Amino acid sequence: MLGPQNSTFVMYDEEFKRISVVIDKLLREANAKVIFLVDKNGQLIAGCGETEHLDTTSLASLTAGNIAATGGLAKLIGEKEFSILFHEGEKDNIHISIIAQRVILVVIFDHRSSLGLVRLRVKKASEELTVIFDDLAKKTASAAEQGGGPGSPFAEITDDDIDNLFS
Repeated sequence: MLGPQNSTFVMYDEEFKRISVVIDKLLREANAKVIFLVDKNGQLIAGCGETEHLDTTSLASLTAGNIAATGGLAKLIGEKEFSILFHEGEKDNIHISIIAQRVILVVIFDHRSSLGLVRLRVKKASEELTVIFDDLAKKTASAAEQGGGPGSPFAEITDDDIDNLFS
């Protein structure tokens, strides 16, 4: 579920590849350790970098919880939401931003980078990701209008396929 309307979406291979290119580029240009893209329900969409020693599932869900909690704080002081969060640690830092009011971009970086560089690179990546998620929303809406027609990834699934899966 994404967006202010909580509409569902399907990730298509083409858009996933475009997202991967953007976050890989951000990882290099921001000199970051890890990049994650998470939906507002806490589901990991994509990630890159030094992820082998991270519990990505927990990181994704806690990030979404963090956004939800700070959203509550924002409302208490009359703000819509805080679009950028930053957590500074002894060794690692986390920069969290909301992209197109749909997804959460998480950048983990250390002393090899700086907050200024991360913010600069995240701004450009955010613009690119916004275009991709707008395209994805249009494609999903178009498939929904066709009622699961040829544009839908579920168009070829039959009741027999489902029965075979569970038998």
